[in-house]
Amino acid sequence: MTTPTERVLVIGGGVAGLALALDLADHRPVILLRPASDDAGASRWAQGGIAAVLAPDDDIASHVADTLVAGAGLCDEAAVRFTVTQGPAAIDWLLALGVPFTPDPRPEAPYPYHLTREGGHGARRIIHAADATGRAVIGTLVARAQAHPGITLCPSLTAIGLLQDADGACRGARCLDERGEETLLLAGDTVLASGGASGLYRHTTSPAPTRGEGMLMAAELGARLMNLEFQQFHPTCLYDPQGAPFLISEAVRGEGGILRNLAGERFMPALDDRAELAPRDIVARAIDAQMQREGGEHVWLDISHLPAATIRRLFPTIQAHCLARGLDIARAPIPVVPAAHYSCGGVVTDLNGATEVAHLYAIGEVAATGLHGANRMASNSLLECLVFARAAARALRRPAGEWQAPRPASPSRGTPPSAASVAALQGELGEIMSRRVAIVRDDAGLAEAEARLRELGERVTTEWRHHAPTAALASLWHSLRLARLTVRLAQARRESRGLHYNRDCPSGAAKPRPSFIGLGALD
Repeated sequence: MTTPTERVLVIGGGVAGLALALDLADHRPVILLRPASDDAGASRWAQGGIAAVLAPDDDIASHVADTLVAGAGLCDEAAVRFTVTQGPAAIDWLLALGVPFTPDPRPEAPYPYHLTREGGHGARRIIHAADATGRAVIGTLVARAQAHPGITLCPSLTAIGLLQDADGACRGARCLDERGEETLLLAGDTVLASGGASGLYRHTTSPAPTRGEGMLMAAELGARLMNLEFQQFHPTCLYDPQGAPFLISEAVRGEGGILRNLAGERFMPALDDRAELAPRDIVARAIDAQMQREGGEHVWLDISHLPAATIRRLFPTIQAHCLARGLDIARAPIPVVPAAHYSCGGVVTDLNGATEVAHLYAIGEVAATGLHGANRMASNSLLECLVFARAAARALRRPAGEWQAPRPASPSRGTPPSAASVAALQGELGEIMSRRVAIVRDDAGLAEAEARLRELGERVTTEWRHHAPTAALASLWHSLRLARLTVRLAQARRESRGLHYNRDCPSGAAKPRPSFIGLGALD
């Protein structure tokens, strides 16, 4: 029987949470909150792969330099160098666990696994499992976690808030079970691995996007948030209004995919020397501009010029999915549209994943480590998950000291709200963010978003104060406030940089600085 002092609570079961649990569980007992929705989360749908220096003709300095360029002046170089340096060991760790990466079929290949290239990278350094890397990694890690005696998986609990002791340290979480009943889950240390904030937007690349709940829960305890205004839109999500979101991997462009407008004309070479392999912010804005110019709902991504055998070998998941929707990508171009994909900002951490709140860690997309700066480079995200999960696991091997239990949970308020009313409010939030705080912004639109979110916040606050919490209501309560903080930082950044493009401030500052904010900004 473990005690709360000994155990570590991990909130979120994507690659970051699973990796930390597996690397730590031989030293301390781990409770892993992994709802069923995590199987459809961002990690599961990561197609492209993991960036790491693996080939003999690649080197650490090149990967660092490429990342700094993509980050548009806001990367923390120490964090970049730390992450890139630890990359090869992280891949070796996955290989030892049995992740089935795609082998290179060439007998003379310099590295035994196939390495592809993606936007912003100057070399082939993306190791992958066909076009379903996230699924392969998650499947392997879940199987290992289920078999580990030191890991307790909790699929029926949802965290709705963090617990704080009298000294200000985080000591676990308030949770709801499947019946909506509240319970306290105490722990000596708590790790947020809860994902990003793409779900603030109406269109995302994930069927089950998170809405920054973990970011806001950390802010409630006093943690600072950083760079929230830098929300990455993946340039190529399959355009299918009747279907669930589906990502078309950047590796499709890395292997020769061509972007064309509705008239069939290629447009990227005229905009950037790197053409389709330019960083994602540039490609997403280019597609958005084409759609506005033509009044269309999408552009085309064409790989029909590639050999059919190559398409089958490299992109079996994408090909099968598109065929199921009546589209043969070996014969016809793919309709694609940008969609909210990745949050470059989040909870401020150090190189061990520790936040500014004692005994609270954050890893993966919920964290702002300094790696991404103003724009995440392709396939650096799973690398970050692995490197910082393993760093945090090393830091957490020693149990927390003695502490007093936090205050008990507050009694439930009234009855649960109508699910339809919560969904409607969440939909209104998504509409505001998608219209005014998306790929291209301007001062008037941000001012409108601020005013509308303030009014919406009053209605959400009423719901929160007068109803018993549900998982959906808690998510709305957190995401609404995070959206307001995001707008505040977007308004404060008087330049265009990376993923934040403001028509009224088109040039960049001479000395860019990261942005920081706390929950007190909404007082």
